[in-house]
Amino acid sequence: MYQANPPLDPKKVLPTMYDLPSEDPEEPGLPDKYHLLEGRFLEDTFCPPNYPTDKIFVASDLNLYYNPHHTNWYKRPDWFAVVGVDRLYEQRDLRMSYVVWQEEVNPFVVVELLSPGTEKEDLGQTLREANQPPTKWEVYERILRVPYYIVFDSKTNQLRAFQLVGSSYNELQLSELRVWMNDIQLGLGLWQGFYGESDRIWLRWYDADGNWILTPEEKERQRAEQETQRLERERRRVERLAEQLRSLGVEPDLDDEV
Repeated sequence: MYQANPPLDPKKVLPTMYDLPSEDPEEPGLPDKYHLLEGRFLEDTFCPPNYPTDKIFVASDLNLYYNPHHTNWYKRPDWFAVVGVDRLYEQRDLRMSYVVWQEEVNPFVVVELLSPGTEKEDLGQTLREANQPPTKWEVYERILRVPYYIVFDSKTNQLRAFQLVGSSYNELQLSELRVWMNDIQLGLGLWQGFYGESDRIWLRWYDADGNWILTPEEKERQRAEQETQRLERERRRVERLAEQLRSLGVEPDLDDEV
């Protein structure tokens, strides 16, 4: 590709998500059920308090195009989040892929869920072959410079976290199996409980007070429980007032009461 002088706007001359494939025809299979549920759980609990919801984009198993000089190169993270970008592409469309040169905002955090076929590449233990695209590690660390890279082995429940320091990733020492990310005022840790269809250890986001972020279903259940408690308190209040009236020889009219 020849560079014009002055440089042309990549949003106008390079491929967009509408032009690039959203699937690899040689890898048509979908992730397994755990990958699907974990991705959904991470999305359900990713609520950075310092960003409005319409400026947060998260995705699971979505093509991430990163090199405007090789527009067919992409990685497909198990899960990633971008902050400071519109939730919808150009504020109108659901994304078919994430094209960095169009979006102009790189992911803030990438999560890879280890599997036997990708473990070495996920952990940066593979070398780039001649005339081949860079590895995941190279893309996240050197090209996109993703601030946080998280690797989780669901078989052993081993959590490893890498933070970009200078030009390379530094592995964090996790004494409590939790990773705090100050820029988004959220942390990621291991939580034991039931989600979706299984009681197991999951990756889950938590807030500055160490509380696990509630899913939409948990928030609704909490709201319903609080409403039930409110109605019960009101019922007891009415009963106490009725007893007081009866003690004064007045029979209360409870037709309009709780």
